[in-house]
Amino acid sequence: MGGDAGSSGVDPARVAALKEREDAAFVAARPRSAQIWSAGRSVMPNGVPMSWLRTSYDHPPLFVDSASGSRLRDVDGHEYADFNIADMSMFTGYGPQPVVDAVSRQVGAGSQYLLPTEDSVWVAAELGRRYGLPLWQFTLAATGANTEVIRVARALTGRPKVLFFDGKYHGHFDDVLVELEDGRLVAEEAGLPHDVTARTLVVPFNDLDALERALADRDVAIVITEPALTNNVGLLLPDDGFHDGLRDVTRRTGTLLAYDETHTQVVGPGGLTRRWRLQPDLVTVGKSIAAGIPLGAYGMTPDVAEVLQRPGGRDADKPQVAVGGTLFGNPVSMAAARATMSEVLTDDAYAHSQRLGTRLADGLAQIVATSGMAWTTHRFWPRSGLSFGPVMPRTAAEATETFDVPLRRLMRVYLANRGVWDAIVGAGPTCSVAASDEDVDAYLAAFGSLMTELG
Repeated sequence: MGGDAGSSGVDPARVAALKEREDAAFVAARPRSAQIWSAGRSVMPNGVPMSWLRTSYDHPPLFVDSASGSRLRDVDGHEYADFNIADMSMFTGYGPQPVVDAVSRQVGAGSQYLLPTEDSVWVAAELGRRYGLPLWQFTLAATGANTEVIRVARALTGRPKVLFFDGKYHGHFDDVLVELEDGRLVAEEAGLPHDVTARTLVVPFNDLDALERALADRDVAIVITEPALTNNVGLLLPDDGFHDGLRDVTRRTGTLLAYDETHTQVVGPGGLTRRWRLQPDLVTVGKSIAAGIPLGAYGMTPDVAEVLQRPGGRDADKPQVAVGGTLFGNPVSMAAARATMSEVLTDDAYAHSQRLGTRLADGLAQIVATSGMAWTTHRFWPRSGLSFGPVMPRTAAEATETFDVPLRRLMRVYLANRGVWDAIVGAGPTCSVAASDEDVDAYLAAFGSLMTELG
């Protein structure tokens, strides 16, 4: 594709020129968003209520007016077929009527009690049915669920350390914001304790030998991983036998194993834990499980849950594990989760999203083949996407070699200017259960137009 090819094989100068043009078009077409953003900068850092809303995208913030089904509408009147779906948290689509009705009823009856409701029993039982773990607790997000899982593991094992795989993302809390840099552990961001790397280990995904060495000292309380890494460097699929080996070495070293299904739960009821018949000690979920209403949850085996059991209440002769929060398990979250799992995230809904995901992947593969680029299209049930290399990467280091960030940023603003809201950099387009064939057609048309211009 002309010029000196970048890591993707595309001419960086052509990418930069198109990006400059598309950025200008994006700004010019959204004066109302620009006006609101200007007002926001006087009352909020970066002009937005949460820093990611500025840093997740290379273009200026888009202010939303409304959304329904698979479509977003911004304050300037533009509509988008949404394939980011709020970073997977709206896999249900926007405003599913059963959830709207359930939440409305519950808010009218009281949005918070600091007491349990019957819905929580139903939700825990349904999560147990889906994921195969019988006992559940609730937080407000998957970050909170992963935080509490680590505390449960430390309380149960008496060990201080946690282990993650390179290329992971499991939330924004101290233990997990550690990464490998030139072979050493460093803090990923500012504001973390100076000794944050002292209790966290990170090894390459798919490297069972490195895992075995890291667990040999038997000071690791828990390994937390997505069954397939989806949330930072594209998609890393496990090698054949990787999960069997992971389960074997954790059991031999007395280390607990948790799967974070917050993103991978979109592959079907019970996520990859159920699809691949995995055998974790704990599972964490969040995001779409309550249709975007704040909710995180973690399930446990009876042996793990024993550390939380308090038959005699708070005064039982047993140390209290540092878990819980005032709004955890609140009635609105529970009502939303019950409606979501009983009426929205059904078997038929998952099958619909998977059909569209396959159709999107097939279309992407055809466009790439026509362009002559040596890229790989992945198929991950409702989610599709591209790796800018001839084979799928196995580790984060391999993924980084072909991770063309400027091209990714061009793709998202180019598609936005043509009515398609693409996934954030580091993810891939996902078809929600509310998506349609027309949405897939819109994505493929916009992507095909970009590839033509890059040619």
